[in-house]
Amino acid sequence: MDLFKSVLMLHVIAGFTALAIFWIPLVTKKGGKLHKRIGWVYVWAMAVVAFSAFYMGIYRIGFDTSRNAEERSFSFFLIFIAVLSASTAWNGIRVLRYKKRTERHRNLWDLGLSTLLIISSLITIGIGWINDFTLLKFFPILGVFLGYGQLNYWLRPPRTNMHWYFEHFGNLIGCSIATITAFTVFGAPRLLNISSINIFLWFLPTILLTPIIIGYTRYYKKKFRISPVKRGA
Repeated sequence: MDLFKSVLMLHVIAGFTALAIFWIPLVTKKGGKLHKRIGWVYVWAMAVVAFSAFYMGIYRIGFDTSRNAEERSFSFFLIFIAVLSASTAWNGIRVLRYKKRTERHRNLWDLGLSTLLIISSLITIGIGWINDFTLLKFFPILGVFLGYGQLNYWLRPPRTNMHWYFEHFGNLIGCSIATITAFTVFGAPRLLNISSINIFLWFLPTILLTPIIIGYTRYYKKKFRISPVKRGA
């Protein structure tokens, strides 16, 4: 078995693991043992997904001359999904480490990965318009918003209590969107042995999960009685 096939198998195993368990931290007690344990399994699974997807995308674009234009476009999307998954999973965990911060955050790794997400999103959108590929034209807009949100969070002092909670939640839901979308685009057609899938289904995870982010945010803002952070004189 060559390296590409080995990486592909690892990618599939990690992807299905993430797909099977992503919902568990959403419905279990926040901060509880099950939430933390399953959450870490999910994050590590997504780390494997991100690195393997990046490798496969680069390989197919740079070294696999047998691919046609459409397949190469999918490879660019694969790289974008890798960056999106890595950035959202990374930030979802990093905000917990710095939840007590009171000033702007200037860690270059954190800021750099968020910036990379924005850049990769814009490049992917450009490739989508050049190749007239609808998925690449519009889906990476999500990456622009998420990357901007991450930078906006890090580069400003916290403005409310429990700020880290909502950033943690929003990033990992964004990561879940990447997981499900990747399965819809790449996994489902192969699993169901169909040559194409309605483009609406490509955007369905975003359409369904975005209201969940909004609803959870409103619910927990009321529950935690969110208020502005008091600053010293």
